[in-house]
Amino acid sequence: MRTMAADAAGGEALGETVRELREAYERGRTRSLAWRQAQLRGILRLLKEKEVEAFQALHKDLGKHHAEAYRDEIGLLIKSANGALQQLGKWMAPERVWVPLIAWPATAQVVPEPLGVVLIFSCWNVPLGLSLEPLIGALAAGNAVALKPSELSPCTARFLADNIGMYVDPSAVKVVQGGPDVGEHLMEHRWDKVLFTGSPRIARSVMAAASRHLTPVALELGGKCPCIFDAMPGARDLQVSVNRIIAGKWSSCAGQACIAIDYVIVEERFAPVLIKVLRSTLKRFFQEPEHMARIVNRRHFDRLSGLLRDRAVAPSILHGGSMDAKNLYIEPTILLNPPLDSEIMTEEIFGPLLPIITVKKIEDSIAFVNAKPKPLAIYAFTRDAALRRRIVDETSSGSVTFNDAVVQYAMDGLPFGGVGQSGFGQYHGRYSFEMFSHKKAVMKRGHLIELTLRYPPWDESKVTLMRYLYRFNYFAFVLSFLGLRR
Repeated sequence: MRTMAADAAGGEALGETVRELREAYERGRTRSLAWRQAQLRGILRLLKEKEVEAFQALHKDLGKHHAEAYRDEIGLLIKSANGALQQLGKWMAPERVWVPLIAWPATAQVVPEPLGVVLIFSCWNVPLGLSLEPLIGALAAGNAVALKPSELSPCTARFLADNIGMYVDPSAVKVVQGGPDVGEHLMEHRWDKVLFTGSPRIARSVMAAASRHLTPVALELGGKCPCIFDAMPGARDLQVSVNRIIAGKWSSCAGQACIAIDYVIVEERFAPVLIKVLRSTLKRFFQEPEHMARIVNRRHFDRLSGLLRDRAVAPSILHGGSMDAKNLYIEPTILLNPPLDSEIMTEEIFGPLLPIITVKKIEDSIAFVNAKPKPLAIYAFTRDAALRRRIVDETSSGSVTFNDAVVQYAMDGLPFGGVGQSGFGQYHGRYSFEMFSHKKAVMKRGHLIELTLRYPPWDESKVTLMRYLYRFNYFAFVLSFLGLRR
């Protein structure tokens, strides 16, 4: 049991960490383009020189094959850091804003500035990627950063703690290891931004703690990401689509991913065809158990096995269902129409279990999706342009991907983030830079022209002129600047 003295000592050490970060930022060392570029190059060297150690850590924590680890984490991080290096000067440049002639002489611009000292809580399922991806954005934006990896991926957390300081500025970037108590201590301090990736339950605590200092928070929370599967007219399209579904479910950390497919909606008439191809492809893809990651720990294994042992759910199992508690392995499992009020259909699965829900016609899937909280992602496999338009127009989610799954995470040009209960705040690529920046409005005006319209004493002629000017957006913009509009 931790003693009060130990808690006090731990809190004091964390306080010193925060003070050092604040001092590094306030000295201005993080603001220059050269410093930011040096940090990004350091992360690239880390990923190159410590690749084998990173693979080993990810395998120990999650049983990830090194091909999956490179595809989903290391390779994406290299792409992200290189992209930030190439674009950083452009991102940092002030953006000129148009000023109407009536305000002349004047100039206006938006200047991105660092927020200050930021805190990043990463998650255990993509422990390297969800640590370094936001770190790349925070450093590109010129911040000092505290990174708190998940204690549920201890080998990756230790890898980061042992190596980060060797490749980036240790006075401005610090890795803090520990469990929930450490996270609570960290949230006692003032931060300029907090990014949390994890469960809604813990996110509520993070937001409550952040409110004491009015700290802005970004949350990436996941949810039940649906996959709408329309009938595929050709055998090749069907097989390619199934390949991508499997990659978006079982080949993404065994389904333990916030953007993994949670369930599939398909028409009754087409369900047998889809299930047949799913089963045959699963047998081909996962002949060797080591080609799929394992469940992170016994607690999550027991939770997932409990979903399958539910008496109301067990009859719906069509494929798989075998479990190996010793090795924390659950076979890829397909279920057909489990009860909609069962836990497997009301809570995020976060594992290798895939319910398939049938509907009379595929258009009914839109109402089904809308009856649930807004997901982080919606996937739809269809050639029907009208259905695609309806999905975009009539549903709400962090992202929509047609005819593939999960790949949107790798697109730096697309913002990554949720909406509603799946989170808020967006990052990746330039969006990461912007999430950790403040867009400061800067305006400078000369003295050559002065409008008396804005000043008392008031008379009806001024009111008449204002009424006239307010009809036109061009002049309304000027009057807003002059303080005549609220």
